[in-house]
Amino acid sequence: MSATRQLALLWAVVALGLIALAPLAAGLAAGAPACPVRAWLDLPCLSCGTTRAAVALARLDPLAALAVNPLAAIGWLGLVGGGLIAGGVAVRGELAPLPDRRPTLTLRLAVAAALLVNWVYLVLAGT
Repeated sequence: MSATRQLALLWAVVALGLIALAPLAAGLAAGAPACPVRAWLDLPCLSCGTTRAAVALARLDPLAALAVNPLAAIGWLGLVGGGLIAGGVAVRGELAPLPDRRPTLTLRLAVAAALLVNWVYLVLAGT
């Protein structure tokens, strides 16, 4: 089995695992520690709201997830949706090529800008 197919199937297993654990999300999140950055600085960190976004998505409430942390909600949706698609493609035997291992400068700047815009949103929204 090729490395690409193994990666696609692993991604699918992770996505299916997250779907299977969705009913337990609220209970699991209750045991998560509070954000130390917020406790120390009274400012949200870059990932503040990621757990709450996951719980909202587990409740099938994407609008609440987007309101809590838009980038995290999109990331969770991409992780689960992409895993299901990649797994389906791998099972059918069609393999997509792996992306280039070195992201371009444009992609790096776009990711940095997305993180910055999301963090500003978190600060202004007071999440």
